[in-house]
Amino acid sequence: MANDRRTLYIGVTSNIGRRVFLHKQKILPGFTKKYLISRLVYCEQHENVYAAITREKELKRWLRQKKIELIESINPEWKELPLL
Repeated sequence: MANDRRTLYIGVTSNIGRRVFLHKQKILPGFTKKYLISRLVYCEQHENVYAAITREKELKRWLRQKKIELIESINPEWKELPLL
């Protein structure tokens, strides 16, 4: 997820629609509320929670530029993605 200034947030959820809603409503305290992170700009789906957490940890270790390249490979204009 990102904000208008392209600050990035990476997380795992079992309900993407609910999680995006919570971020948009600024219900969750912390980083995403502080930096107004509310746009879904990239998303991956995994078969189980363990695979998702492993991927989350991998992405969090990446340099910012590599994360940007990944986002722009499917969403070059950083438009908000429709929920699945």
